[in-house]
Formats: sequence, structure tokens, C-alpha cells
Amino acid sequence: MTSSLALPKTPFAASCLELIRETENELLVDHSIRSFLFARALAEYEGSVHDADYDEQALFAACILHDLGLGSTATAQARFEVDGADLAATFLRSQRFSGARTDRIWEAIALHSTIGIADRLGLLTSLVHRGVFTDGGHVSYLPAELAQPVRDAYPRPSNDQSIRDAVIMHASRSDAAAPRFSMGAEYLRRHRETHPGEVCSRCS
Repeated sequence: MTSSLALPKTPFAASCLELIRETENELLVDHSIRSFLFARALAEYEGSVHDADYDEQALFAACILHDLGLGSTATAQARFEVDGADLAATFLRSQRFSGARTDRIWEAIALHSTIGIADRLGLLTSLVHRGVFTDGGHVSYLPAELAQPVRDAYPRPSNDQSIRDAVIMHASRSDAAAPRFSMGAEYLRRHRETHPGEVCSRCS
């Protein structure tokens, strides 16, 4: 594995990876890893790794933990992004992160899917948002030659709908998990239109 694909080798990083591997399926785990690698590559490509605000440990935490709201410990008492941000904040406090640093990571996770807002906030939130969406496949903020090594190292199955399915399952658990105009509410609405009376069976 080249250095551009290497993950941090610290006890904290290991704890983050252990947490998501215990609570999320393998496809979501790989998505989170790719999101971090894309986000870090973006920082290197744009030169923001030299900014005073760049914090690679926080970037790793925010990217790796950003889908905790789609895992087995999610409460479904809020949209999945906020549910996950709350779970991440609890974990970070157990790791003795400062309140200010935890708040920045909470924001990055809670807003990671918010197009038009996340990329206009601080460096951490912007990098997480763009790393996640680069992995989504609909847009890439990286030149193809920089993105492809990540895709080769952590391939995403063709026609993978695991994220959408997990969002639908989370949104279906309570009204609070699918507030109007949220991603979860929109995915759930479309699913119910095409599969009336059903819940996404692939998520269960």
C-alpha cells in the first residue's frame, strides 16, 4: 500500500475503525475509508494540508465516523446525519477530545450531506462533505488520476445501493428520523412510491 493510501496507525484511529466495523456493514465501512482517503487527497491537491486549520486526526474521525447514524447503535430519533454526529460526539468525549474539537467534528458529520452549505463552512466540514460526495460517484472533486488509486484499493461494487438502502431503513424507523426535505425523507418517499407497503428488504 502506498503512502497516499495508508491509514493512520494510532490507537485512536484503530478505535475508530473498530467502532464502525462493529456497528456498520462492510460496504459502509469501505465507503467511510474511501471518503477519508478522498478528503485527504483533496487537502493535498489543494494545498490546504499546510493551513493552520488542517487537522488530519479530526478529518479521519469525521470521515470514518460519518455514517454511525446508519449503523446498529443509531437511535433513529433524528435524521441519520445528526444521529451519527451525536454518536460520534459521545465516542470522542470518551477519547478525551476537547469540546471545541468535538464540536467541529459534530458539525462536519451532521452537515456532510448538505449540498450548498457544507462546502462553504470551515475546512474540516468542507473536506468531509467533498470526500463523501466524491465517493458517491455523482461528482468528483479530484482529478481522475488521483481518485483512481483509492477506487482500486477499496473497490465499490457496481450498482452498489448500500448507502441509499441504509438511509431508507433508518428513515423508516420513526418520523423524527425522516423530517421533511431531508435526504432520508426523500429517499423514503421515492421507495414507497415504487414499493408501496414495503420496507427496503436489503437493509434488514
